[in-house]
Amino acid sequence: MEPGGRDQAPDRAQGGRRATLRGCPDRGPERPPGPHLPRDSQVRVMEDTVTNAEKHLGQFCSMLAAYTRKTAQVRDKADRLVKQLTDFANTEHPEMRATLRSFAEDLAKVQDYRQAEVERLETKVISPLKLYGAHIKQTRAEIKKLKQVQKNEIKQLAKLGKLRQKSPSDRLTISQAETSVQRASADASHTTHQLGEMIEAFQKRKLTDLQKIFSDFVTIEMVLHAKAVEVYSSAFQTLENYDPERDLEDFRAKMHGLYGHRDARPLTETVSSPAVPWSLTGQSAQTALRGERREDEETMEASAEEDLRGRGRALHQ
Repeated sequence: MEPGGRDQAPDRAQGGRRATLRGCPDRGPERPPGPHLPRDSQVRVMEDTVTNAEKHLGQFCSMLAAYTRKTAQVRDKADRLVKQLTDFANTEHPEMRATLRSFAEDLAKVQDYRQAEVERLETKVISPLKLYGAHIKQTRAEIKKLKQVQKNEIKQLAKLGKLRQKSPSDRLTISQAETSVQRASADASHTTHQLGEMIEAFQKRKLTDLQKIFSDFVTIEMVLHAKAVEVYSSAFQTLENYDPERDLEDFRAKMHGLYGHRDARPLTETVSSPAVPWSLTGQSAQTALRGERREDEETMEASAEEDLRGRGRALHQ
């Protein structure tokens, strides 16, 4: 995902995350009647392998791209909520003002982690799936070449059969036709063998990539939720500690014209976290905070992935 202005993030995501893989294509016209070769079943397996990969990987790419766009939209909505909380806090009494500002700061932290989630999903999940578009196109071209070679073999076999029926005594012509059949058959066998190796490599790569892609997806989500639980726990405690009676005292004093004789409690006495320039109208402060936390998030992601792998090895043992 290309970073930039926050409100345009869903549009940017939408442009960069569209799945480029095609759906399941038509299999084409039926093969004309003729001799059937044992390797036909091999070609069918190859075609099915590529077709299923094209269909399902394309769907995965589309769904995960939509998932990432929705995550970016949630992030932007939450940023607007942070701004609204800050604006409202500025109109309240000291205790509520301090509580809401602290809550808004925690909520903004979660959006920092959500921003990192969006970027990592784009890099580690969606981009690898998009690469299969060109790879599948190349594999289909190779399968098409093999079909042409097989059609030539069938054609030579049919020609030989007609010669034996029409001119059984013409040994020279029949011998030449038999030689053509042998060449076509050898070419088809060689091409089938090569393509078989290519399809096997394709299948191995697909399985390995899917394992890595979904493992990364789980790790990215786990890091987000682990961090979110930590931050939201702090926010919950802040809200629990709020005492409305202190604000009511200030309100009553103001109502009775005694507010001028009471000193408003300084904000620094009630805010447990460092001051944040919430009065900024843009997103520069939030962007700066996200940059500062990026290194910590990456360290946690690596630790989480290693922990998952350790648990997996323990289960297998």
